[in-house]
Amino acid sequence: MCFSATASFVAAGVLGTIGIATLRHVREPRTLLFAAVPLLFAVHQFSEGMVWLGLEGHIGKAALDRAIFGFMLYAHGLLPLLMPLAILLMEPPGPRRTAIRALTALGALVCVWDVHGLLFYPDTALISHHSIAYRNPMTGNLLISGLYVLATCGAMLLSSHRVVRAYGVLNAIGLTIVALVKGNAFASVWCFYAAALSIMLYWQFAGRNIDVATPNGTSPILRPLLLPWLRRR
Repeated sequence: MCFSATASFVAAGVLGTIGIATLRHVREPRTLLFAAVPLLFAVHQFSEGMVWLGLEGHIGKAALDRAIFGFMLYAHGLLPLLMPLAILLMEPPGPRRTAIRALTALGALVCVWDVHGLLFYPDTALISHHSIAYRNPMTGNLLISGLYVLATCGAMLLSSHRVVRAYGVLNAIGLTIVALVKGNAFASVWCFYAAALSIMLYWQFAGRNIDVATPNGTSPILRPLLLPWLRRR
């Protein structure tokens, strides 16, 4: 996260608490991966807290290198596959599922490319304007970055579940703003933004009248805020 190690660890604690609470409301095995998103982001934010400690000289280089690799492995390697896959597992049969399956395959290709880059090319991180900038010669490829966004945000926007689509819309907006304002530390800032938004997924699972397997299910708490997007299918 931007600002400091403390901020990252606090974010990890909040997301971890919400993530565990979300998992307790899972009713169908096929929704488990999507319900785990806040908890996965909690681990991710914790790893960035460790990166902050390393860059500030509080932990050794070996620990710093592992923390950088862990952060980049999830952000660059796993997320473009896990996100569309989680949405695919929840999607009922139909044209949307077919399109999301194609995006999942695309995300798998991005995952293989980025993991290869992380394993065989040097990963670096540095503090830039109160954020952390991550660098790798392969994962920073412009084409791969575009395919990454298409696989992750595209799958969310195609979902028949309204809260998932709203999550996708807000992520796409945030991604655009971050690219324009914080392009030097894009991975760090956007991942924090996506992590913070993932808290809204709790309400997808927590409401007794909400079932993630029902495309129209959404939270009455979030409905007024998300109404402009929830009306669109």
